[in-house]
Amino acid sequence: MSASSHLPVQVIIPARKNSKRFPKKNKALLGGIPLVAHSIQYALDEGVSKDQIWVNSDDPEILEIAKGYDVKLYPRLEGLAEDTTSTAAVLEDQLNFFKKNLIPCEAIVLLQVTNPFRPKGKLLQWITELLGSDRSSLCSFSPLNKKFGRIEKGQFQPVNYQPGQRMQDLEALYYENGCIYITKATLIADSKVIGKDAIPIVMEDILYTVDIDEKFDLELAEALLLLRNEKIQ
Repeated sequence: MSASSHLPVQVIIPARKNSKRFPKKNKALLGGIPLVAHSIQYALDEGVSKDQIWVNSDDPEILEIAKGYDVKLYPRLEGLAEDTTSTAAVLEDQLNFFKKNLIPCEAIVLLQVTNPFRPKGKLLQWITELLGSDRSSLCSFSPLNKKFGRIEKGQFQPVNYQPGQRMQDLEALYYENGCIYITKATLIADSKVIGKDAIPIVMEDILYTVDIDEKFDLELAEALLLLRNEKIQ
């Protein structure tokens, strides 16, 4: 019996077939393994039961890759595979499937294929933390160590700093890094993935900022993977 068997959660890995900026992105190899497989393996390594891991895709090839890991397959409806389809809509559709088939699901763990690197040994702890709270969701963040602003009428207007201010004196700001989303079913039923009361998980390591959207991002991830493996050796 896996460590997650007693938890009323389901892990969903959405993996759409087409990507305008990076065709066949979710099947691209990273470290010799298809990108989608990294998220599958992460969930398995974290102790999630194969029966609680779902690959949601409109691509038969991606579903075939997932089949090799003996996890659950959810063929996505064509109408939910458009560029304009929101992640919330995809999760809500599958939540309705869980309800109809009496599959226990008080919360959904969303693992985005484009985020191949995640902290190890924390997932079940995060799930338990959310389920034991009155919060609607849990989300991972990375520090935003940048000076940023707007360009208005041909002039740059700083937003989070004063000209000349030192980087170390900036206000601590964070952004969603996409690594982990855990959302209670009640919020997903309201067509949302993250609530205003989300539990924040801060990830300091730059590795967890990798978000593969273009081929360059994949090349960067490959370089970081090689560097990490060299350090381990």
